[in-house]
Amino acid sequence: MKIINQTRGVVLAENVRVTKTAKERMRGLLGRDGLDPGEALYISPCTSIHSFFMRFVFDAAFVARDGSVLHVISRMKKWRISKIVPRAAGVLELAEGVLENTGTIKGDILVFDHGIKTESSVA
Repeated sequence: MKIINQTRGVVLAENVRVTKTAKERMRGLLGRDGLDPGEALYISPCTSIHSFFMRFVFDAAFVARDGSVLHVISRMKKWRISKIVPRAAGVLELAEGVLENTGTIKGDILVFDHGIKTESSVA
């Protein structure tokens, strides 16, 4: 799956893994040494994150059901807890610097592109 910032016309990540179980949500990026360029993790449902025991700094964008960005954290350091974002449907965790490099801010609209073509979307 790919995540596009529709407001800015830029791709945030082309290889997005989505958590499917409570265990996957709890683990998040723990045990990883980093994220490759274009890689991200989408955790849903999720209204708050932490970086305890993390080995690297990362960016995070809390996203509402309609795709609007509710809160961003650029370069979340180790051993931190985010604020609670009650309206968040999930959080997109990205490589360090992605939010700044793409200009992604609160209020932008993200589109989750599953790469599925329907009859009506094919020209």
